[in-house]
Amino acid sequence: MQEFDRLYVLCNLAFIFCFQLPEALLQERDKRAKWHGIPVLLQELYESSHLNSDFTRTHTVLKELSSLLSMEAMSFVTEDRKTAQESTFPNTYTFDLFGGVDLLVELLMRPTLTTLQKPKMNDDLVKDCLSVLYNCCICTEGVTKILASRDDFVLFLFTLMTNKKTFLQTATLIEDILGVKKEMIQLEWIPNLSGLVQSFDQQQLANFCRILSVTISEPDVGNDDKHTLLAKNAQQKRNTSPSRAEVNQVTLLNIPGFIERLCKLATRKVSEATGTSNFLQELEEWYTWLDNTLVLDALMQIATDEAEHSSTESSDESTLATIPLRHRLPQSMKIVHEIMYKVEVLYVLCVLLMGRQRNQVHKMLAEFRLIPGLNNLFDKLIWRKYTTSNHVVHGQNENCDCSPEISFKIQFLRLLQSFSDHHENKYLLLNAQELNELSAISLKANIPEVEALVNTDRSLVCDGKKGLLTRLLTIMKREPPDSSFRFWQARAVESFLRGATSYADQMFLLKRGLLEHILFCIIDSGCKSRDVLQSYFDLLGELMKFNIDAFKRFNKYVNTEEKFQVFLTQINSSLVDSNMLVRCIVLSLDRFESQTEDVKVLSECCLLSYMARVENRLSFLFRLVNIINVQTLTQENVSCLNTSLVILMLARRRGKLPFYLNALREKEYAEKYPGCLLNNFHNLLRFWQHHYLNKDKDSTCLENSSCIPFSFWKETVSVLLGEDRTSPCAIIGYIDEPYMELDRDLLED
Repeated sequence: MQEFDRLYVLCNLAFIFCFQLPEALLQERDKRAKWHGIPVLLQELYESSHLNSDFTRTHTVLKELSSLLSMEAMSFVTEDRKTAQESTFPNTYTFDLFGGVDLLVELLMRPTLTTLQKPKMNDDLVKDCLSVLYNCCICTEGVTKILASRDDFVLFLFTLMTNKKTFLQTATLIEDILGVKKEMIQLEWIPNLSGLVQSFDQQQLANFCRILSVTISEPDVGNDDKHTLLAKNAQQKRNTSPSRAEVNQVTLLNIPGFIERLCKLATRKVSEATGTSNFLQELEEWYTWLDNTLVLDALMQIATDEAEHSSTESSDESTLATIPLRHRLPQSMKIVHEIMYKVEVLYVLCVLLMGRQRNQVHKMLAEFRLIPGLNNLFDKLIWRKYTTSNHVVHGQNENCDCSPEISFKIQFLRLLQSFSDHHENKYLLLNAQELNELSAISLKANIPEVEALVNTDRSLVCDGKKGLLTRLLTIMKREPPDSSFRFWQARAVESFLRGATSYADQMFLLKRGLLEHILFCIIDSGCKSRDVLQSYFDLLGELMKFNIDAFKRFNKYVNTEEKFQVFLTQINSSLVDSNMLVRCIVLSLDRFESQTEDVKVLSECCLLSYMARVENRLSFLFRLVNIINVQTLTQENVSCLNTSLVILMLARRRGKLPFYLNALREKEYAEKYPGCLLNNFHNLLRFWQHHYLNKDKDSTCLENSSCIPFSFWKETVSVLLGEDRTSPCAIIGYIDEPYMELDRDLLED
C-alpha cells in the first residue's frame, strides 16, 4: 500500500497546477496555447478513474485523448522517424506536460499495488492505455527514457503479455522502452519467465524474439570491427564477470523447450500460392514505413476478427466490399508475414550460436534438425526469388533498415556462417550423397577422412538432391557483381572451410567451380565493393591454402599477364582486405617447396613464382607493418600483424630472419625515417603477447589456420622482442640508439 500511496500522491502533485487554475482562466490559456482541451480532459480522466470507478467514463475520455495523439504518432512514422520536437507534436507534448503519462502508468499498475480496486480494467481500456503511451514514446523526447528508468513498470509490462488481447500493444511498448534503457534488463527478474514463454503461441513467441534480441545482444556502441583491441582489452580487464547479455542467454537456454520451438518456427513451411507482385512491393513499403513487425500482426488480427463477425453475411457481388480482409489478403502477404517472423527467430538463434554456450546451442540445433529444415525451405521461401540489393553491406548491424526479404536472406546467411565456423557440425550442411563424395575424395587422395566427417550423425544431415551448402553455391554464382548478398554468401562458405585445412572440403568446392567464380568476380566482373572483394579474398585464401590443385586451377584461369596484373592490383589496393590471401600464398609456397620435388610445378604457377621472389615478400612485409600501429589495431586489421609474423616465422625456420630484419632497417633509412618502422613493429609485438597469450580461442585459430604450432608463434615473438642488442634475431639490435622509443609503454592505459 505504501508504494501505491506514493504513486497516487505523485499523480496528484502532477495535476495541482492544472486543477487549481480557475476554469475560465484555464480555458482562456487553452485557447492561446492551443492545448485542444487536453488539460481539461486529463482532469476528467483523473477524476473518473477513482478506486471504485467502473471506468466507463474513463475509457470514453481516453479515446478522445487518443484521437488527439494518434494523428501525431502517424505523422511521426510517415516522416522517417524524424527527431521529435515539442513544436512538431504539440498535443503529445501537452499530454505529457500535464502528467498524462504518469497517470496512465499509475492506472495500469494500480491492480498490482492495491487490492481495493473494483471492478478491474477491461482489456480494451488496457490496450488503449498502452497505445497512448507508445504514441507518447515515439513523439515526445524523453518519455521513453523516463519509462525505461522505472524497472517496476518495465517488469509489470511483461505480466501483461500473458493476455493475448493485450499482447501486441504490450510487446510494441516494451520493445521501444528496452531500446533506450541504459542498463540492460535481466530476464531472470521477469516473474515466472519460463511459464510466460511457454504460454505463448508460435506467433507470440516470434514477436517475443524481437524483444529478446535487445536483451541478449551486447550493447551496440558502433561497428565491433572499428573498436580498437587496446580499448576492448582494457574493458575486459574492468569487466571480468559475465555481461548481462551473457546471463540472459543462459536464462533463455534454461527455459524448457525454448530452442526446440524456435527451430520449429524457423523451419515451418508456408503455402506457395502466388500473390500479386505489386501488392507484395506495396507491403514491403508499409513495413519500411512503420518499421515494426507487430503492425502485420495487427492486420492479421483484424482479418481474423472480421471473419468471425461477418460469418452470416452474404457473399454476392453487391457485398464484395464487405468480405473479410482475410479472404482478400493475397498469399504474398502471408509469406511476408512469415518471413518477418523468421527474421526475428534467426537473429536470436544466431546470437546464441556466437555466445559462450555455443556448444550447447549447437547440440540442440542439430538435434532439432534446424539445418535440414532450412534446406527444405530454401527454394520455396528463403531464396524463392532474387531480391535486388544494391545498397551498402546490409545487416552487419541487426538494425539494418531493409525490406523483409533482404533482412531474411541476410539473417539466414549469418546463421549459416555462425553455424559452420570452426565447428564439426558444419557437415550437417551436406546431404548423405555429398558426405559420400567427401569420403571418396579422401580415399582417392590416399588421405584419412576428417574425424568430424566420420563422426557426423547422418540422420541429422540435409535431405533431398542438394545440401544447403550446394544450394548456396548455386545462388552465389547468380548474384550481380556488387550485390551485398555476395559478401554474406562468401562469408558463409568461407566459414565452412575455416579451421584445420581439409583437402576434401576444398576439392568438393573446387569441383563445383567456386575458384573460377571467385576469380571472375575479382578480375573480370568490375566489382568495386571493398566489402565484397575482402570476403572473396578471404574465401579464396581458405580454398587454395596448401592445395596444389587449386593453384593449378588458378593458373589455368589467370592465363595472361594482363589478368595477373589486374589480380595483383586488386590485392595491392588494400592489404587490410587481401592480407589473408597473401598469408595463404606464403604458407602454401613454403609447404610446396619443402614437399614437392617437381620444381617445374612451382615455377609454372604465376602466383607461386611471384611470391617466391624475396623482394616481393619483403614488399608485403614492409607495407603490412607500416599500415597498422597499436592504437589503431582492430579485429579487422589485426590479421595484418599476424600475416607479417607468418612471413618472419617462415624466414626464421630457414635461418633467414636476420636478413629480413636488416632489410626492414635498410628500408627505413632509404625512406629517411630510421627507427620508425621497427619501433612500431616492436610495440605491435608487445601488444601481440599481451593480447594472444590470454586468449585460448584466438591462439587456437592461429594454429589451425597456419598449421604452425602456437608454441612456435610465441617463441618467434619472444626472440624478436629479445633485449640483447647483439642478437641477430632481436629487433632492438637493428634500431640505432638515437632512434630508440622503446621506453614508452602503450599498454598500460
